[in-house]
Amino acid sequence: MKAIQMYEPAMCCPTGLCGPSIDPDLLRISFIMHHVQNQPTITAERFNVTNHPDVFVENQQVNQLVMEEGMDCLPITLVDGLLAVKGRYPTTEEFSEWTGIPTEELAKKPKIRLNIKGDVSK
Repeated sequence: MKAIQMYEPAMCCPTGLCGPSIDPDLLRISFIMHHVQNQPTITAERFNVTNHPDVFVENQQVNQLVMEEGMDCLPITLVDGLLAVKGRYPTTEEFSEWTGIPTEELAKKPKIRLNIKGDVSK
């Protein structure tokens, strides 16, 4: 089973999709993660410092990067436990490469309402 984990900077909610202005990149990531999390052969999780500080401490690789480089190294994306991207969100194309899901599918707006206040990690 493919595993994708995203470690994100502090946000006001688990997705960062709240407040007066929504970051389009966070909206894109939420759409992608919705599609990826619905795949039976993929585990996809998002963690941010505000809501999951213990996860940052428990993962030695992430903890070391944050200790050495500070919060500027976030977001960090691990694929199957290996560092795939740091300091930025992955592109839609990168997600497609990792998951085998076509970029057109990943970019589609979900036909359901995303829960922007709840925990979106699996």
